[in-house]
Order: sequence, then structure tokens, then C-alpha cells
Amino acid sequence: MNQMTNTQITKEEVLAIYPKVSEIIAAALPCEVERVKLDASLIDDLGAQSIDFLDIVFRLERAFKVKIPRGKIVTDARGDLSEADFEQKGVVTDAGLARLKVFLNEVPAERFPSPLKVADIPRLFTTETFCKMVIRQQRSGTSTPAPAAA
Repeated sequence: MNQMTNTQITKEEVLAIYPKVSEIIAAALPCEVERVKLDASLIDDLGAQSIDFLDIVFRLERAFKVKIPRGKIVTDARGDLSEADFEQKGVVTDAGLARLKVFLNEVPAERFPSPLKVADIPRLFTTETFCKMVIRQQRSGTSTPAPAAA
């Protein structure tokens, strides 16, 4: 199991790609690039819809030459927790919530509602979340096109 943790991603690494990531998000949404702050919630602050996430991921993949599987953030956050340990009937468990708070450590704790519906996890995603996703994919060496792992 790949044990990449957030602590390995430095603020410098995030800031190095943030200008490009913020331009991509602003172009996809469309909004002014000045509004795309590192801690901006893409849904709550920038008005993104779930369809916009697909567009943003596609643009990030092209710009950074990485492959980002659908549902990557949630899968990575879940780590070695089984699906049943992570969520019950569409609601994130306490163990799952604890894992998300560590994985999405760029998101202020007060933004995590309790209970948290699995469908609402994307509301937590910030510009920095997407910066980290790109960095993780660059590090894992999943450049395009990578053969699908079994």
C-alpha cells in the first residue's frame, strides 16, 4: 500500500505550482484568478459544480502531464480503511472523518460538518487540495499515459 502522507508536501512545493493551478481553475470555472485563493473552497467560495471538477482535473492532467484517476482524493484519503470503515449508508464514519482531516490538512477543521455525507466531501476541496493532488501524482510517477494498475 502506498503510504504517501501530506506531511511530505511542503508549502514551497504547493506555492511553486499554485499560480498555474489557480489559472487553470479560474479558466475552468470561469472566475477572476484573484478569487482562486489557496484556501478557497471550490464549491462554496468559487461556485464550482461537480461537472467542473472533471474539467479542472482534465486541464490539470494536460498542463502537468499527470494522470489523475476519478475519485483519487477520496481513495487516497481512505488509505487502508475499508469502505465499510470509511462510510456507512453514505455518511463518513468517525474513523473516516479523522482520516479526511489528516489527509485534507489544508482544510480548516471547522469546515468539516458532522455528520459528513460522502457526497459532500468535494465541498471541502480547496485550490491547495488540487495543488497537492498534482504534486502527489508527479511524485508517484503516473505521467500520461500510464498503464492501468491491476
